[in-house]
Amino acid sequence: MTATTAEASRGGRHRVLVAGRTGQLGFELARARWPAGLEVVPVGRDTLDLADPEAAAAVVRDGRFALVINAAAYTAVDQAESEEDRATHINADGPRALAMACTDAGIPLIHVSTDYVFDGTKAGPYTEDDPVAPLGAYGRSKLAGEVAVRAECPHHVIVRTAWVFSAHGKNFVKTMLRLAAEKPDLRVVADQHGCPTAAHDLARALIEIARQLVLEGRTDAFGTYHFAGAGPTTWHGFAEAIVAAQGARTGKHPPVHPIPTADFPTPARRPANSVLATDRIAATFGVAPRPWRETLAEVLADLGATAPAR
Repeated sequence: MTATTAEASRGGRHRVLVAGRTGQLGFELARARWPAGLEVVPVGRDTLDLADPEAAAAVVRDGRFALVINAAAYTAVDQAESEEDRATHINADGPRALAMACTDAGIPLIHVSTDYVFDGTKAGPYTEDDPVAPLGAYGRSKLAGEVAVRAECPHHVIVRTAWVFSAHGKNFVKTMLRLAAEKPDLRVVADQHGCPTAAHDLARALIEIARQLVLEGRTDAFGTYHFAGAGPTTWHGFAEAIVAAQGARTGKHPPVHPIPTADFPTPARRPANSVLATDRIAATFGVAPRPWRETLAEVLADLGATAPAR
């Protein structure tokens, strides 16, 4: 145990700072069961705001943490097209400050990124070494964040993910549940391919990575990884599964019609293929994503137990 790690330990427990407590992933990290020896310290924007990089860095420098997980980000994909400077400030300048603070403190940083760093023209799953070429402002801002983290914090793990959903916050699953309850039929894009990822499954993976970095002291696993739900689908296929599962409980089965992207124009272009290969993270950390249909069932059960599907 290094001196810095020892200082970050309280009562034999190593403190892990999680930025982005109110987001889908941050919420799951905050409520998850953590291994003995790790204490999660989730903070929201009121404590750590990436829009104020210096103040965010100060939280890291003053907190005596053993590791930082950055689950905070500007995620308004379409709005970013008219706010690219703001998106870049939050998604690149903020993580840069966190990375520098982690380096100063001698601790690792886990930073969450996105499938939107790719242009979607590849025929098969994207690996971590494939060329990046974001199509829009959001993807560019997140790529700039990756570059900043790599430059400022050698002891980093960047985890790209995709199509995140949960029982908390705004996401595709909750939107489809609401529309299925309100409309006689739905029209959903069928020519964009990806891997739906349950936030609680991603949280499980990040916690295991944190455990290995802090409690096992691994220094051989820094780099960039992909984690996304097992099994590719389209937004239409995802919607059909959501509506079918909910229909089994409610008796409502509105048809879900496939449409091309051209029939659903948005300010930001989305990659036609953002399927992520996850072999590297499984081989390195022993964490493998579960089938998205399995985790979808868990999220729908969570929604039924915790809140209206809105």
